[in-house]
Amino acid sequence: MKKLIPSYVRVPLIFAVVFAALEFFIDSGDQPAFIKYPMVSLFLAVFMFLLIAIEIVVSAVDKVTYHLLTDEQKKQLEDVQKIPFTEGEFYQGLLRKLTRSKDIEQESDVLLDHDYDGIRELDNVLPPWWVNLFYACVIFAIVYLVRFHVVGDYDQKQEFETEMEVAKADIEKFKETSPDVFDMEKVTQLTDAASLAKGKEIFTNVCVACHRADGGGQIGPNLTDEYWILGGGIKNVFHTLMEGGREGKGMVAWKTSMKPADLQKVASYVLSLQGSKPKDPKPTEPEAKKYVEENTTKDAKAPVADSTKVDTKAVAVK
Repeated sequence: MKKLIPSYVRVPLIFAVVFAALEFFIDSGDQPAFIKYPMVSLFLAVFMFLLIAIEIVVSAVDKVTYHLLTDEQKKQLEDVQKIPFTEGEFYQGLLRKLTRSKDIEQESDVLLDHDYDGIRELDNVLPPWWVNLFYACVIFAIVYLVRFHVVGDYDQKQEFETEMEVAKADIEKFKETSPDVFDMEKVTQLTDAASLAKGKEIFTNVCVACHRADGGGQIGPNLTDEYWILGGGIKNVFHTLMEGGREGKGMVAWKTSMKPADLQKVASYVLSLQGSKPKDPKPTEPEAKKYVEENTTKDAKAPVADSTKVDTKAVAVK
């Protein structure tokens, strides 16, 4: 075996297997285990050192042992090493166990009396691997028959629905733990200073050309009042940033060039401008409607405002 797999192949192969096993079984998040956990790197270094040391020791022992052999023993060893692996005793023994085939010299033991124009038939047995596989298939078929057709376990439709539910649960769990993957229904308004500062930075870089630095509106609408064309509140503003404004004349969709987490910060900063009363704000667009948070009206036990009606007095002032 050492002859078939030399040390310069054997050592990297064993090391790669151990390395892959460590990376598979150790949960290190988005970083490799040997980087996140220094002890893993130390273990791998020691393991590689031991592999090389073992190879050196074994090679040294083989050389010393070889020099202790007599000339006749050395010749016998060389003759054995010249035998191809497929003709070796180990390989031949394994082949006999798997196939139970007879050597040419033993064919007379399984030779039948049938003779077809000089063609003789051998009574060879089926290979054990084939027979055992056949028995395993029969056992599997019986278990399958009893489980799904007699007992009445789940069918393919139920299995599909179950796997889809598990997949949906995994997706929802991933969304909860990933800061850059979430939908409009679960987005929340951020109020911490760091998030608002980041939102202001992005707003200053990409939004001031249309909305002005104070949010008073220029090409785009005024963002500081309570009137919105596509709806106010964190969910609507976030959705507008993601998908874009009105087709043909609205804002472009930022979902392809900005992370959802950054869009959440921008939306939160835009909402923080509410009521800031900038100088000379842009007049409210005719299609803009007053927006009132549903939760706010319910909590205050006040009648829900009709968001489809425009406050004409407020529009006239603007």
